[in-house]
Amino acid sequence: MRKIEHIGIAVKDLKVSNLVFEKLFGAPAYKFEDVETEGVTTSFFMNGPNKIELLAATNPDSPIAKFIEKKGEGIHHIAFDVEDIVSEIARLKNEGFIVLNEIPKKGADNKIVAFLHPKSTNGVLIELCQEIK
Repeated sequence: MRKIEHIGIAVKDLKVSNLVFEKLFGAPAYKFEDVETEGVTTSFFMNGPNKIELLAATNPDSPIAKFIEKKGEGIHHIAFDVEDIVSEIARLKNEGFIVLNEIPKKGADNKIVAFLHPKSTNGVLIELCQEIK
């Protein structure tokens, strides 16, 4: 893991939350994207070298909708940039972490992603991200 790639925040209303974060950072979101396979629409903000991803459910069965129903709005995951996601998945699985998707899938922001179950990471959902080349 090379660095924190972004922090994902689950929100009920992307439009309302975009205004909040626009005021907070003094700049609008630089990117919006739908990830149909995950049932979310996202927006991205930069603050210095740090990236924040807001995620809103597009259907009631999406993981974000279920998260908000159970825990409310807030930090959903921390994403880490990796150079080789396949070998990182193998390494982490070998270390005893529970990998939710052993085959990386397309995520937002030109990335392939995999997730580690919060049960194996002290209650934090961890996302591994690799830039699609």
